[in-house]
Amino acid sequence: MAFRHYVQIGRVGFIPFGKDAGKLCTIVDVVDQNRALIDGPCTGVERQAIKFKRLRLTKFRLKFPHSTSSRVVRKAWEEEKITEKWNETSTAKKIAARVK
Repeated sequence: MAFRHYVQIGRVGFIPFGKDAGKLCTIVDVVDQNRALIDGPCTGVERQAIKFKRLRLTKFRLKFPHSTSSRVVRKAWEEEKITEKWNETSTAKKIAARVK
């Protein structure tokens, strides 16, 4: 099986543990080989640097330039309807069933 989810600007990720556990975010910029700057204005995730070990990449990707503002990220997120698309995936359904 080929690796399909690359670390890219605009790639949507799921945070499985930590203070923002269970929330979606998007990669705004890559800090170094171990960390990325993320932002999740629609899900309540503050802009912060996070280790890739704390991030599970999804198949969704937004189109915007690197190091952009939260306003641009929010606009792209709402245009692509990422939250609705995520809730329809089997991974999101499995996570929701596990939480119940």
